[in-house]
Amino acid sequence: MADGLYPEASGELAKLRKELGPEQDAAFKAFGKAVFAPGALDAKTKQLIAVAVAHATQCPYCIRGHTKAALKAGATGAEIMEAVWVTAEMRAGAAFAHSLLALDEIAKTAPASGTEAQRP
Repeated sequence: MADGLYPEASGELAKLRKELGPEQDAAFKAFGKAVFAPGALDAKTKQLIAVAVAHATQCPYCIRGHTKAALKAGATGAEIMEAVWVTAEMRAGAAFAHSLLALDEIAKTAPASGTEAQRP
């Protein structure tokens, strides 16, 4: 994924990250291992959630890694894309819901600005 914005993931960079924060690096790896350990959710479901969240957070490394892990856990391409579509709807839905904040400000200033917007 080396495109100027994201460096190609490499062993050297991972080693540097560990050297600069060994306790944090170990804790993060242990946290990830615990989160993805068998539990109430099966591995496939956890990886589908991770794929969806990776798209919401727009983490390209996470998208690739968790998509591969989801496939390995038995997810189909259709299941992965359905998770991605749910994410897309949620992101769009958030913008739609937050439009109420803009509409509230428009309604507050409408009389002063001469716009046709009226507060209900």
